[in-house]
Amino acid sequence: MAKKDSYQDELKQEFNQLFDHLKLGEVQKHFWRARWLDQLLWMEGKANQARDRYYFLRLTTIIGGVILPALISFNTTNEKAKQVIFWSTFGISQVVAMSAAIEEFFHYGERWRHYRRTCESLKTQAWQFSQLTGAYRSYTNHDEAFNVFAGQVEDIIQRDVEIYSTQVVQEKKTEGEKQESFVRLLPKESTNNEAQTTEKQET
Repeated sequence: MAKKDSYQDELKQEFNQLFDHLKLGEVQKHFWRARWLDQLLWMEGKANQARDRYYFLRLTTIIGGVILPALISFNTTNEKAKQVIFWSTFGISQVVAMSAAIEEFFHYGERWRHYRRTCESLKTQAWQFSQLTGAYRSYTNHDEAFNVFAGQVEDIIQRDVEIYSTQVVQEKKTEGEKQESFVRLLPKESTNNEAQTTEKQET
């Protein structure tokens, strides 16, 4: 935790020093701190959090998956050892299943890559703006280029929200389709009985 905090503090200090040397107005500096820097630090924190959870869950699944076959293939005549192996196998299998299910549900790997891409896009815009390169190479000073910089930042944030919202909607749609397919697989008698029960309750 200390390393993450120190990195974010170092990042904040580095960009503060960079923008303090630029000739910008107070309103422009306020936008930069309240919008660009705040979003960058927040996404850095979310990216690190998602990465750590993804690594933890994936490593738990991988290590547990390697240990399980060894435990299952282990033969012994000692009853106490058999009990230990049995309960160890059961416990590890549950941990592996839960780790895989949690990662599949929350998609920490996708979230990590998503936040990381957005962070790097924001950093790229800041460096290009400070050096007046890329989309800002046609401007002679930072004051003239700031409106383009602000527009680029807003576009990146908007794309981030749209992509994240699309992923959430897609997950809900997939879950809905799975539920519908499950209902179709039920026997007709059971679905008819459920419908009759519902009608009786309504009347």
